[in-house]
Amino acid sequence: MSPSPYQRGLELFRAGQSSAAESCFKQQLALEPRHADALHMLAIICYQSNRSAAAIAHIQQALALEPRNLDYLNNYGLMLRAAHQPAAALNIWQQALAIQPKDADIQLNLGNTLLELNRFAEAAAYYRRVLRIFPNKDGVAAALGHCLSCLGNQAQMLGHFSQAEACFVEALALNSADAALHYNLGNALRELGKPQAAAQHYQRAIALDPIDADSFNNLGNVQRELGQLDLAINSYQRALALNPQLYHAQVHLVHQKQHICDWQGLAADIRQIRDWVQTIPSAQVSPFAFLAMPGTSAAEQKRCADNWVNNRYATLQASAKPLGDAQITLPVAKTVSTSTPKKIRIGYLSADFRLHPLAFLVSELIELHDRTQFEIIGFSYGIDDKTPARQRLVKAFDQFHDIRSLSETEAAAKIHNCAIDIFLDLTGFTQTSRSGIAALRPAPISINWLGFPGTMGSFKDGTPLFDYMLSDAFITPPDAAQHYAETLTLLPDCYQPNDRLRPVGKTPTRASCQLPAHSFVFCCFNQSFKICDEVFALWMRLLLARPSSVLWLLECNVWAKQNLRRAAEQHGVVANRLIFAPRVAIANHLARHVHADLFLDTQPYNAHTTASDALWMGLPLLTCVGDSFAARVAGSILHAMDLNELITYTLQDYENKALYFSENTQSLLDIKQKILRNKTDSALFATPVFAKSIEAIYQQLWQQRLNATQN
Repeated sequence: MSPSPYQRGLELFRAGQSSAAESCFKQQLALEPRHADALHMLAIICYQSNRSAAAIAHIQQALALEPRNLDYLNNYGLMLRAAHQPAAALNIWQQALAIQPKDADIQLNLGNTLLELNRFAEAAAYYRRVLRIFPNKDGVAAALGHCLSCLGNQAQMLGHFSQAEACFVEALALNSADAALHYNLGNALRELGKPQAAAQHYQRAIALDPIDADSFNNLGNVQRELGQLDLAINSYQRALALNPQLYHAQVHLVHQKQHICDWQGLAADIRQIRDWVQTIPSAQVSPFAFLAMPGTSAAEQKRCADNWVNNRYATLQASAKPLGDAQITLPVAKTVSTSTPKKIRIGYLSADFRLHPLAFLVSELIELHDRTQFEIIGFSYGIDDKTPARQRLVKAFDQFHDIRSLSETEAAAKIHNCAIDIFLDLTGFTQTSRSGIAALRPAPISINWLGFPGTMGSFKDGTPLFDYMLSDAFITPPDAAQHYAETLTLLPDCYQPNDRLRPVGKTPTRASCQLPAHSFVFCCFNQSFKICDEVFALWMRLLLARPSSVLWLLECNVWAKQNLRRAAEQHGVVANRLIFAPRVAIANHLARHVHADLFLDTQPYNAHTTASDALWMGLPLLTCVGDSFAARVAGSILHAMDLNELITYTLQDYENKALYFSENTQSLLDIKQKILRNKTDSALFATPVFAKSIEAIYQQLWQQRLNATQN
């Protein structure tokens, strides 16, 4: 019996003779128009010869005859995808999968099409199912890894770092030799507060790709956070050797060299960074690191903050309008009676509601707020250190929300849903900053206060990241307003609150502090990065002029201690005249202030909390005022204590006064007695008065808001 046209067509198709096969299939259909397999084969030939419309027509006819044929359905999906109809293809494959849920080819096609549509999570689910059936199927593991990598990157961008971690870990299980995956996992782990694990993955990324500058830079970041400053500096240097245009690595390097008091070459490096701020707006120059660099002006610091805001938060600002527009509607009173005035809801955001200097500034203020006029709500994105300081703050707030696990968008939504009227960021551009939340406009009024000593910049359209900045007339005199993106709102005395209930430990002996029995003790308990070579040289001249004196410094890190002692010897001062106070609990640290005679402030980054600590303990502090916010804080604190005799405006005057006080003990004693007299009634430590002053500002700003929305 001779073969049918369909059988001859199959033989010719298998032999690669598609044209002849097509003729045979058409002959078969002429004899038998409802021959489903012939229609199917014609569809395949048309598909392979890029005749999508004809292919789809033939396969639809075949399916009309055999609607549950899996081969037909699978190939129909391929034809639809080739015809740029991916949604229709997905629908067909879903029908096929309902018939045969374990068909690996259909699941693979679904995964591939979803991948093309960037629907990575759905695609990954199908690839996982295929791999469970065929663990070694070509290309599937790579496709799943690609999906997971994309999902991880998306999660990272949205601030969903735990999700990003899970994606990258799963992807690395499929391909442990992918340097980019190790790098990205390191980034997620760092955001999750797991620096040691992050370091391991950055190191693995470097082993796989030793010329990737970004991996060295980010390794340096976590080494810095782990206190491994020498290793961090080495990592930044290696990053820059690979990519000299990695601007943020240079900024990190300079800042860490400041932390270890290695001033060699710093002046030239800082000049270069200042030039970048002016000429390369895209350079990632950290505003906090920049304001700590000697020589930077208030105008330059504003330019740096503007650049940072536009580089980091422009995308968030663009997505803020729906949230902001919704917020324009005036909140209604929470009571039934419309005659009852609404309490103003104040939201404080910080990473430092814990055992931290911030807590010793704001805790009593939070407790003293007038609950008949305000509701006080805390939003914390820092660690819960389980200390009494943390517990006190949690208790002080009317509501306290831990938003560590939330993305910036989710955190902004949380603040918005709490109906916050005035939102204050108490951390700013310091470590662990989440100031991008402000770009989403979660509240009608936003304020930059206390955490970051400078402007937080504005977007290219002139919109400031924060509406207002709380300051005082000493820190920001009228001619300074041009250097601030925010509208300056001035507190009547000093911008800094204080906690009169800060704990003070038992006074240690002078010998236990390693201090000589009869020496005059100059001290500075500021962090080491604030010490610059010019001021240190001045201090050494004071030690040379007063041979019996010593300089008592905070022991921030072992490298700073070594470098400062080495620098002292270079100035002709015996190294052991520098005495280092180890880090201890804050109560014990305050208690040891009694053994110091004169606190020598740093410049251009002054003592801030350390200044009020010193005065609280009766220790005179001598400062030199500059032109930026950070360079004027100690002056403001002294002014609020009516201690203007301790404020200087040139380093020469600062040096002269320091020498005078060290030689005239009666004058210094008079100042100490004045501090003790003023302590109880000065504006600096009058926390109830401060609370009323800041509340008056809140009420004024809120009334202005109400007036503006009613007009």
